[in-house]
Amino acid sequence: MNHHSTEILVIGGGVTGSGVFFDLCQRGFKTTLVERGALSNATSGRFHGLLHSGGRYAVKDPTAAEECAGENTILRKIIPHCIEDTGGFFVNTPADPADFPDRWIAAAHRAGIPAEEISVAEALRREPLLTPHARRVFWAPDGSVETWEACKTLTEAGKQLGGTVKIYHEVTQLLKNGNRVSGARVKNVLTGEEMTIAADMVVNAAGAWGGRLAALAGCDVTVYAGKGTMVAMNFRMVNTVINRCGPPNDGDIIVPVGSVAVVGTTSVRVPNPDNYPIEDWEIEAMLAQGEVVVPSFRKFRALRAWAGVRPLYQDTTAGENLREVTRGHALLDHSTRDGVDGFVTITGGKWTTYRMMAEHTADLVCRKLGTERPCRTADTILSPPEKRRYFRLGDRLETVETTAKGEQIICECELVTRGQIEAELAHTPGNIINDLRRDLRVGMGPCQGGFCTYRTAAILHREKHLSAAETDKSLVDFLNERWKGIKPVLAGQQLRQMLLDEGIYFGLLGLDKLPAELSGAATARLGEIETEGYFEIASDE
Repeated sequence: MNHHSTEILVIGGGVTGSGVFFDLCQRGFKTTLVERGALSNATSGRFHGLLHSGGRYAVKDPTAAEECAGENTILRKIIPHCIEDTGGFFVNTPADPADFPDRWIAAAHRAGIPAEEISVAEALRREPLLTPHARRVFWAPDGSVETWEACKTLTEAGKQLGGTVKIYHEVTQLLKNGNRVSGARVKNVLTGEEMTIAADMVVNAAGAWGGRLAALAGCDVTVYAGKGTMVAMNFRMVNTVINRCGPPNDGDIIVPVGSVAVVGTTSVRVPNPDNYPIEDWEIEAMLAQGEVVVPSFRKFRALRAWAGVRPLYQDTTAGENLREVTRGHALLDHSTRDGVDGFVTITGGKWTTYRMMAEHTADLVCRKLGTERPCRTADTILSPPEKRRYFRLGDRLETVETTAKGEQIICECELVTRGQIEAELAHTPGNIINDLRRDLRVGMGPCQGGFCTYRTAAILHREKHLSAAETDKSLVDFLNERWKGIKPVLAGQQLRQMLLDEGIYFGLLGLDKLPAELSGAATARLGEIETEGYFEIASDE
């Protein structure tokens, strides 16, 4: 077994863990981060991509609203390349309480949110597909974030300062010396190799899995897993984040992300953060609520649905309605709380407040280790705006038509070229096509990988010198994840697309003829999905 030593071990590679890792590295600590999947693989990579202005929480959770408002301003300065300044509308419709806008604008101003009312006519000028029945509209500084690039930026900056990042490494045991946590045993989920990591301090940033991790140290931490389901539509019908100006509810936000628009979310308590199926009622709720603010919403194609689990923490027992649980964060010192030293947990909070959460966590680590090292993350610009990585289809079209003219396009939906894929593979460990999806958006368009996955697999085979079996497994794993997200929204044009994809991969390429250990993973083929009723919808369109 391999052995590794560090001063601080951070467990969890979402945006919170990545932020803690960078902050500690910047303060001069020898720091190691471990994550059981890819960076931003779980909660941070499975949300609607909203950079909160704080407006959503202004009335009900003013502390969370103030935190989001302050951090929104800081993040725009330090990671501008990951943020699209869409702005946000808070729209009061006939379906919302008529008295809510006055309460909302007063609460927003108390929280420090620079919100202002605009006329409905001006809102319609900016967003022509917005409902003309809106009663009042307010502007607030919401935005859209590129979460995968943000986590990569933070970890790369930490590595340049001497930190170590181990993705696809799962913690199987927390090591203890008496009442002190002294490190962890981890397993490489790709190779099966195991190693121990000795540490002076361990930070639990495992999000919705934080309670499980704390239990390995003998600490009782209840983190509620709040499932939120979202649907991606095939068209960016708005360029501004659209919020309902009413009490938070299901499906009351539409976020323009790249070439699509995402509507979300539900809030459902689930017992297992690894198993949370999407229900039919959630899809119907998202589509119906989308139409309240964009009346033509259902005329666009629903590409896929997905869900993520929010880590929600409170000291008292929570009821079934998790919207009553604060979106603020909790920082737990297990030495004073549970008599277990060398171990702290950071949980809850929002993507927008990750930097502040990391600062508070690193401050606690410093106090426990008896040292004073100031935080500098609020003033450290990690990349200039011109290095932007948030996705614009128009930018790629311009590149394809100018500097990359004549280069082979592998993913037509998202305009990903062979050169981009080859360049990414040069420094991408492993053989996981999903990693390319996160970095380049391969397979994220209307065909959901139907045409580009086999091409990408062929490039992967050549560039990584894979065997046929290894290449087939990469292809099957990716398609299975894509098809899993399509199943809940199969209707109309997307059903036709799925039939075509099945024809390509099962009819032409014989994916179902692979050895059982490979083809067995492709459980989402259309023949195994109940399609009664879908064909009627398809013919109607």
